[in-house]
Amino acid sequence: MSATTPTGIPVEPRSAVLRTLFARGYIHQATHLAGLDEAFAAGIVPTYAGFDATADSLHVGHMLPIMALRRLQQAGHKPIVLIGGGTSRIGDPSFRSEVRPMLSAEQIASNIAGIRTIFGRLLTFGDGPTDAVMVDNADWLGDLRWIEMLRDIGRHFSVNRMLSFDSVKARLDRQETLSFLEFNYMILQAYDFLELSRRLGVRLQMGGADQWGNIINGIELTRRTTGEAVFGLTVPLLTTASGAKMGKTAAGAVWLNAERLSPFDYWQFWRNVEEADVGRFLTLFTDLPLDEIEDLAARQGAALNAAKERLADEATALAHGAHAARQAAETAGQAFGRGAAAEGLPVVTVTRTELASGIPLVDLIVRAGLARSKAEARRAIAGRGVRLDGALVTDATRVCHAQPAPERLSHGRKRHVIVSVMD
Repeated sequence: MSATTPTGIPVEPRSAVLRTLFARGYIHQATHLAGLDEAFAAGIVPTYAGFDATADSLHVGHMLPIMALRRLQQAGHKPIVLIGGGTSRIGDPSFRSEVRPMLSAEQIASNIAGIRTIFGRLLTFGDGPTDAVMVDNADWLGDLRWIEMLRDIGRHFSVNRMLSFDSVKARLDRQETLSFLEFNYMILQAYDFLELSRRLGVRLQMGGADQWGNIINGIELTRRTTGEAVFGLTVPLLTTASGAKMGKTAAGAVWLNAERLSPFDYWQFWRNVEEADVGRFLTLFTDLPLDEIEDLAARQGAALNAAKERLADEATALAHGAHAARQAAETAGQAFGRGAAAEGLPVVTVTRTELASGIPLVDLIVRAGLARSKAEARRAIAGRGVRLDGALVTDATRVCHAQPAPERLSHGRKRHVIVSVMD
């Protein structure tokens, strides 16, 4: 099977894992694909992805590199999860408009404890040759001596080139502050690659597309220091079919820890994705075979809703476990009605013409009888009591449109209305 990189370089992968990464859409950019393909075909390739401990949970935006590590392990390679206990003290300047807040050692330790749990559900840890391991870069960054760092590592970096990286250039072009502390982040991330190459034989770093410059730095530092051939690969930064950033809702980030976001709300996030995204998200965020995904994505109407529920079931089972996914699906069925269970719920009717122009949500709430006035509807939204298609609504100015058309409207846990769209 042939494949083409986003930059147009033709590739005939020999290795099964590279074919899988291409087929499922995990590759945005990669260095020396032919050499990486040979390495994959020749034996186990230890591969790492890094995650800073800036919060006590990861969010769904982190799922793509974790799923890519999962694919590598499924194909017989070794994933290394790098927790940035050291780099979290500084902050990556990548495309941010402001400096990260400084975290205390206690906050970082608490955050690390919170984010560890998700990896155990998606990767198999242990002492075997392809078992995942977790490391913390505080173990080596904390021991670096300033003069030795400048002499042995700093001499390999060109400031001119560092200023040209998009993540830095964007801040400077906007005339925003870029601290010397942040500027050093890319050097420390490059050093992580070198250290992991020495300690664990790591040959590949994966990360989001915004990490490309940092990954290149690590490759060049490792090559110049040890002579080892190492590689880099980025996964795409996903947007929805309508152009919105993947993993953001009106209520904020879609967190992976149940303490931050319940499995039910996580299930609802996937259930309510845009129709055009169903096939792509099934490919990226579930283990379903590609032929089954093709069948699910081709469905229309009510059958496509069933495909969305399958996406929600599979994605939630990976992040929270099969039991939590079943409970979330059952709760959704009881609350919103699925099949025969929908009988007896009230119905509010809207026309496609109305939806084409846009219906203010507060108007729809009043029309559905869930509030007596627009002011009461706004208060219900402000009190976090309104859900549209299972997703919490926090914006009282929200407008409902035909794409996607609303299906269910809820006020509290017991008042639910089916939205019927008429021609």
